[in-house]
Amino acid sequence: MTQNEATYAAAGVNVESGERAVELMRASIAASTRPEVVGDFGGFAGLFDISAAKTMKRPLLATSTDGVGTKIAVARALDIHHTVGLDLVAMVVDDLVVCGAEPLFMTDYIAVGSVNPERVASIVAGIAQGCELAGCSLVGGETAEHPGLMAPDEYDIAGAGTGIVDAENLLGPDRVQVGDVVIAMGSSGLHSNGYSLARHVLLGEGKLGLDAEVESLGRTVGEELLEPTHIYARDCLEMIKQSNVHAFSHVTGGGIAANLARVLPAHVSVDVYRQTWQPAPIFELIQREGSVPLADAERTFNMGVGMFAVVDASSVDQALAVLAGRNLDAWVCGTVRDRNDGEAGDSPAKGGGGGAVFLTGDYADSSSSSSSE
Repeated sequence: MTQNEATYAAAGVNVESGERAVELMRASIAASTRPEVVGDFGGFAGLFDISAAKTMKRPLLATSTDGVGTKIAVARALDIHHTVGLDLVAMVVDDLVVCGAEPLFMTDYIAVGSVNPERVASIVAGIAQGCELAGCSLVGGETAEHPGLMAPDEYDIAGAGTGIVDAENLLGPDRVQVGDVVIAMGSSGLHSNGYSLARHVLLGEGKLGLDAEVESLGRTVGEELLEPTHIYARDCLEMIKQSNVHAFSHVTGGGIAANLARVLPAHVSVDVYRQTWQPAPIFELIQREGSVPLADAERTFNMGVGMFAVVDASSVDQALAVLAGRNLDAWVCGTVRDRNDGEAGDSPAKGGGGGAVFLTGDYADSSSSSSSE
């Protein structure tokens, strides 16, 4: 190459590294496949046979897309990258299952400053593992190298998923009735929301830092912050099969009240009783270290509840038994009642509309017995 010649490599894009990354991720992707996947990995589009939809009266496709947010900053700092792949799947498929849809397949998008084949393969391995846990397939994706736009070690990830549900089985506000019971499903930690606040409070100069050992956590701050999001898709689908579920709510950004309110009809309210559970130590740590007001914490974090189910009162015992059989901590936390005039709830429904949700009482403390039922 002469001094005046310009190449893609000279511009900062390494095609060979990209091809190496594809080869490293191939086995992980193959492990997530379903019988409906058509063709091999590496095509321009992922193909999925939906002929099974012929057995449905009115099949509806559900779609969702999301990312992982600033949790990636923690992954980069610790040089651990597979767990954020699990987070990505959880953020996507657990939005799909809220309406009763079975997740079918996902695609991912990874933007990097410079392709590190092993790091990209680790991210994709986490995504593929998450798809296995959710029962869906990773059918394709894209890795894009952005030199000059991102630093060499920077990256961001996003994903999109598709699910299917028969219209007659669609869950949501139209099914919720006064007298229904609300079941909370325990979270595995912060999941993938509120990390801008968590990092502001716990990391940086004069703060605890990622390497700090915290007795209440039983591990380092970094290990706690990288705990993968629990994937509820199969738990929820099994509940649908065995009990009378009217709605689910995935607790993500916006916290408990705003997310639960969005799956309620406008004429009802739910009182969520804090005393029915004890938030994990990470939530108390953030509140204490940052003097974070409770109201702000509850608008930012899941506070120990990753998913709600609104079920018919006659199905409570069966629904709890299903979740216990799947080793998922779950408990009754509230009931649906008529909404009184002027009740606004603790936080407006995310996206507008919906019912009213009130968090009442005080959280159980460590001296209390387990709230699980």
